[in-house]
Amino acid sequence: MAQFIKIFNDNPNESAIKKVVEVLRNGGIVIYPTDTVYGMGCDITNTKALERVAQLKGIKLEKANLSFICYDLSHISDYVRQIDTPTFKLLKRALPGPYTFILPGNNDLPKVFKNKKTVGIRVPDNNIIRSIVNQLGNPIISTSIHDDDALLEYSTDPELIFEKWQRQVDIVIDGGYGAVTPSTVIDLSGNIPEIIREGKGSIDIL
Repeated sequence: MAQFIKIFNDNPNESAIKKVVEVLRNGGIVIYPTDTVYGMGCDITNTKALERVAQLKGIKLEKANLSFICYDLSHISDYVRQIDTPTFKLLKRALPGPYTFILPGNNDLPKVFKNKKTVGIRVPDNNIIRSIVNQLGNPIISTSIHDDDALLEYSTDPELIFEKWQRQVDIVIDGGYGAVTPSTVIDLSGNIPEIIREGKGSIDIL
């Protein structure tokens, strides 16, 4: 049975963050708020946990397009190839924010992602998840929580999310209601930026 933990975005409780980090370090799966929709994730260095996430989502891990949630831009350089100045300036302008940027991956990607040429990077404007990632010391994998309701694509109510996932994950964080609009996805792996999905983040940053 999952733990249901209330954490406030304005002032994340240190001991609650510690508890979440401990669970992630032990291979746990956590559902957490972002600056867009609620996400599900685990430590990217833990293969067993990654396989559990893929299983819960009904996807093959090697083929899955999961994004990494990083604390800041310095985290990003651990997993992506050298980026040019215009790309760096764009990332600096947009992050933290409601964007997922697809960038060319480097050789330090976790083993299960070795065949991937690109990686999706997120730095959400949300203190809860960034505090967790910062304390963990490396990114967590991220996939959005979808709703069973035909009218609502994403689950927004943490209590309902807990009700649905309590037997499948280890922690559900209540960080208040989530948004219904996902992040804007921009592919920066080619010569010119390509908008893959227009979401919450404005495309005027390009």
